[in-house]
Amino acid sequence: MEKILVAVAGASGKMGREVVKAVSHEKDMAVSAAIDASHSGQDAGSLAGIGSLGISITPFLESAILSKKTDVIVDFTRYEAALTHLEIGLKHKIPCVIGTTGFREEDYKKIQEWCEKFETPALIAPNFAIGAVLLMKFAKEAAKYYRSSEIIELHHDKKLDAPSGTALRTASLMKEARAEFENHPSEEKISGVRGGEVNGIRIHSVRLPGFVAHEEVIFGGEGEVLTLRHDSLSRESFMPGVLIAVRKVRELKGLVVGLENIIES
Repeated sequence: MEKILVAVAGASGKMGREVVKAVSHEKDMAVSAAIDASHSGQDAGSLAGIGSLGISITPFLESAILSKKTDVIVDFTRYEAALTHLEIGLKHKIPCVIGTTGFREEDYKKIQEWCEKFETPALIAPNFAIGAVLLMKFAKEAAKYYRSSEIIELHHDKKLDAPSGTALRTASLMKEARAEFENHPSEEKISGVRGGEVNGIRIHSVRLPGFVAHEEVIFGGEGEVLTLRHDSLSRESFMPGVLIAVRKVRELKGLVVGLENIIES
């Protein structure tokens, strides 16, 4: 069996280490390179706690993929780094799986242009947990029946962006089902206490130690409340989705946003 060779960008981070571990345990794939600005020179496998893989962490993606054959790039870094890695990877015709969040609409347009120019696909997913994808799907369906909804997302205190990409994606999918939601404003005694607003949906962001990634979507109706909630209790919860993406990304066309677009195909 010819293995899928995966370059992991952000390999020394918490998500990157899980990706290194997950890829290394699969029979049909292997880590080809590990990229990170920190822990340069250290063995990626040892850092991930699975023993030496004979792959040293290097700070530069382009030199890594030029020196070793790579079939797919997986990126869990930061917004600016992920954009750079996307351009490099697509330029070298290597499909990219991106778990980094913080992209704006103009970024998606730019990435789509790169995909078309270099004829290479990319998948960007705000959340790779299967349960989170199902929550978004259920929220989109429920939005057809409820005019009022709010989203609460809770993440660890090291998460850089707010609201989360998952919350924004959820609101976007809900908008596809219903163009307008009823916003119920109230006088704020403390500025911002009612959260931010997207498409008439209030989004509240919590950042505290102890959390990993959690989302709650609350729908209010006449005499009833519907609550949808998903909890990722460890970063292992994202790995099944990442592995699906690694296996399927080379079959895609252009830019695809959202894991739901490939697990349903």
